[in-house]
Amino acid sequence: MARSATSARGGPRERGDTREEPDDVSPDETTGPPALAVEDLTKRFGDGDDAVVAVDDVSLTVERGSVVGLLGPNGAGKTTLIKCALGIVIPDAGSVRVFGNDVRDGRRAAYADVDAMLEGARNDYWRLTVRENLRYFATISGVDPDSVAARHDRLLDRLDLADKADTPVRDLSRGMKQKVSLASVLAGGAELVFLDEPTLGLDVESARTLRAELRRLAVEEGLTIVVSSHDMTTIEAVCDRVVMLSNGRIVADDTVEALLGAAASDAVRVASPDLDAETISELRERFEVVDVDRDARPPAMTVAAGGDRLYEIMDALRAAGVTVSDVRTVQPDLEEVFLERTGSDLGAGRGGDPR
Repeated sequence: MARSATSARGGPRERGDTREEPDDVSPDETTGPPALAVEDLTKRFGDGDDAVVAVDDVSLTVERGSVVGLLGPNGAGKTTLIKCALGIVIPDAGSVRVFGNDVRDGRRAAYADVDAMLEGARNDYWRLTVRENLRYFATISGVDPDSVAARHDRLLDRLDLADKADTPVRDLSRGMKQKVSLASVLAGGAELVFLDEPTLGLDVESARTLRAELRRLAVEEGLTIVVSSHDMTTIEAVCDRVVMLSNGRIVADDTVEALLGAAASDAVRVASPDLDAETISELRERFEVVDVDRDARPPAMTVAAGGDRLYEIMDALRAAGVTVSDVRTVQPDLEEVFLERTGSDLGAGRGGDPR
């Protein structure tokens, strides 16, 4: 877990304290620079013909209080991009600014209000209790743990960890350990956090709880979050914006709504026990059948249909003696959008790729 050892302001304090601004400060100056600004970032691993370009000339800005998702198949460059932004990996070219501070000019100032959860539950000290982990990580972030005790209680309660507060982390389940990792990241009140696969190992209810807490922190407390995940539900539910990566490059960068809207294609899924191979073959001659699920009960097919074309499909089904059991519109999801943009499945990736 990337941790900042001390506050840039020099001494324990409670993050998020409000301070009076001078009367002559404009709104733009009060708002300040973006939480993260990456410009022309490139990182290669290896030399010569064996070199792998993990991040290829990437530029990215994350505004304060936003939640940005990084989406891409294994080996797309997501983790390397995060590690470069955190200063864990030194890029070959390009620059990283955190809250306006160029990391090359001073890591301490740049990362004073930054934290991260990488590789899931490996981040915590398993011999310490849950509460002791929160206090420890708040302390090394430069925060007096007593000043944020109420925050810790709230995190424990919202993440369903209150009953385990005095339990050593090593005695918890994998899902519980994952939640402790998240709570530890948030314990000191960092203003920018990076989360790499935060729902890994969580059950459905725990993942839902985590998503709700992330949205609350972003909306109510202005937390800026960069989240990398293969969990489409998390990306769609939490993120204001999605950055899609493929082969180390950004292939799309927009809101979830805009990405889905741009990819929207009118289609209907029709289910009927009368959809045999001969009927489907006949329908293919007149319509664009984009999918057939013969294993469904009853069998189903998805047909591209826009405007009056839907009525023609229904007339054709009736003429073929097909009694429709169910019909529904089909909406694209982010995985389909990514496939359309890159021709690559989200689970794909080159084995052994150091990205």
